Amino acid sequence: MSDVRVSLAGTERVVPAGTTAGDLLDGGPLVIASRVGGQLRDLSHVVDDGDEVEPVAIDEPDGRAILRHSTAHVMAQAVQELFPDARLGIGPPIENGFYYDFDVARPFTPDDLKRVEKRMQEIVKERQSFARRPVSEDEARKKLAAEPYKLELIGLKAGAAADDEARDDEASVDEASVEVGAGELTIYDNLRRDGSLTWKDLCRGPHLPTTRDIPAFQLTRSAAAYWRGSERNPQLQRIYGTAWESREALKEHLRLLDEAAKRDHRKLGAELDLFSFPDEIGSGLAVWHPKGGMIRRVMEEYSRRRHEEAGYEFVTTPHLAKSVLFETSGHLQWYAESMYPPMEMEGATYYPKPMNCPMHILIYKARGKSYRELPLRLFEFGTVYRFEKSGVVHGLTRARGFTQDDSHIFCTPEQLAGELASLLRFVVDLLRDFGLTEFTADLSTRPEKFVGEPEQWAAAEAALEHALREVGLEYRVAEGEGAFYAPKIDVHVKDAIGRKWQLSTLQVDLQFPQRFDMSYQAADGTRQRPYMIHRALFGSEERFFGILLEHYAGAFPPWLAPVQVVGIPITDEHVPHLERVAAKLRERGIRVQIDSSDDRMQKKIRTAQKAKVPYMLLAGDDDVAKDAVSFRYRSGEQKNGVPIDEAVEEIVKAVEDRVQV
Repeated sequence: MSDVRVSLAGTERVVPAGTTAGDLLDGGPLVIASRVGGQLRDLSHVVDDGDEVEPVAIDEPDGRAILRHSTAHVMAQAVQELFPDARLGIGPPIENGFYYDFDVARPFTPDDLKRVEKRMQEIVKERQSFARRPVSEDEARKKLAAEPYKLELIGLKAGAAADDEARDDEASVDEASVEVGAGELTIYDNLRRDGSLTWKDLCRGPHLPTTRDIPAFQLTRSAAAYWRGSERNPQLQRIYGTAWESREALKEHLRLLDEAAKRDHRKLGAELDLFSFPDEIGSGLAVWHPKGGMIRRVMEEYSRRRHEEAGYEFVTTPHLAKSVLFETSGHLQWYAESMYPPMEMEGATYYPKPMNCPMHILIYKARGKSYRELPLRLFEFGTVYRFEKSGVVHGLTRARGFTQDDSHIFCTPEQLAGELASLLRFVVDLLRDFGLTEFTADLSTRPEKFVGEPEQWAAAEAALEHALREVGLEYRVAEGEGAFYAPKIDVHVKDAIGRKWQLSTLQVDLQFPQRFDMSYQAADGTRQRPYMIHRALFGSEERFFGILLEHYAGAFPPWLAPVQVVGIPITDEHVPHLERVAAKLRERGIRVQIDSSDDRMQKKIRTAQKAKVPYMLLAGDDDVAKDAVSFRYRSGEQKNGVPIDEAVEEIVKAVEDRVQV
């Protein structure tokens, strides 16, 4: 056998033919897979001449995905051993965990999950190996003849096609788990130490060397899920779990899950009386209660002021429009399944609008434009309606009716780079004002199927990347992940417990200006086509509100709190004193209430703390005599005998400076 020449960590080595990546990467228990020529491979992969080989550690993102994918296989094996009639769906890794879908006779119960988890622990201890086996289509069909959903995936013949149809918001890898590239199919066998087969699955891998390499896992819940994400398909039962590189990492993740549950905006929304979702109105359609409405109003007013200072012009558009508008925009061709049904009136067909952009274009086109009027920045708090599937509706963060802080900027090609940099800086600065400080971004570039000219795409992508560099925002290039009509920047923020949320989007549209035949008169008198930038800063007010509510765990900073101050009298005799203090605060724009209920003082304090009010002003005989109040902060800290004017100034300054309390 001849030797082969490979590169390992930049160093060229000559090794015998038949050497595996694992032979080269003797990196201890942390190394669980390899990258060979940039592709993820099992440690059992045999290297070839000219290969560049790198280690994949279990505690890096790719390593965790492999760990979770392998744990999903162990879970599926355990389920089929305990429920022999269960048929397999798909089982990908997702952010912070994994799931697997099963066709079973009944939903899984909590006791079922305990049984499955116990059997998984036994499989882990058995040190079963994951063995990759390329197969032909005919062989795959024979081996998996009892698995109708796997046979359907085999029929698709390519993982990419299945991925497009099976994709779900949580998925981080090809859900179909079919080997791509040359169209080769692979099966992974789970083997005992004596080589006997225990279980098999159609999968592109890679996987851990053995089940014993799974350090820590836990099943978390079960739910219903439609096969390949379509309500037209059978409903399967999905089991979710999480897996980590150590027991300590698992414990920390479970702690964060517990903290996230406490911060769930739906729970806090009810507890703090902010919003609700009445059944009589419909799923995904919120009503805002007075306190929630107050926070929303403050958010809008502050955003409006900042937009005015940045040269935006405010517009208002209707909630519905004739079908012809959405035919021109392409929504009825591309987006109809997510639109509410049409209504017929006076011989015309109307749709609730799913987006504001077509109407903003009509405002632009209402009269001719000169290059001297550009850039034109239009801004609207525009409510839109999208019929999301019931399975993905989630409180305020995935609603069916929501209000976008929607901007559309029309500019000349020469203005594009500068305008994008200015827009991105504006986005980041405004998000910082709301207390979000950690940002990253994705730059999504031209996909394989696209509209427009490659030169236009190159110019737009270069302008977007210029903006990211100008603002100094950390970013990754998401190759080929742009929409077919536009490249874009997605801004991600990290919240108080480390979760990442995708928020603002800047998108250079190469489709709408042409579809709507938009133009402006250039300096040389010719008619030119403008660039159009879509920019949603909050994304939607509802979703942003939900994120902030969870970020602050309901304890909004004073400037956003619906009630900023509660006056708590020790007895009824002290109410007039606090009313005078409240009058001074209201004159300065502070939202204040006096608790004159029959409750005892300590209960009034607990009530204010439960409502997460930033400031409590207490008053007794000494305070009245000194023309003062006793300060009690949300944190529990207290100051006694604070002169009224001093107390008023402290609160006003905290609100004006948007401090955290």
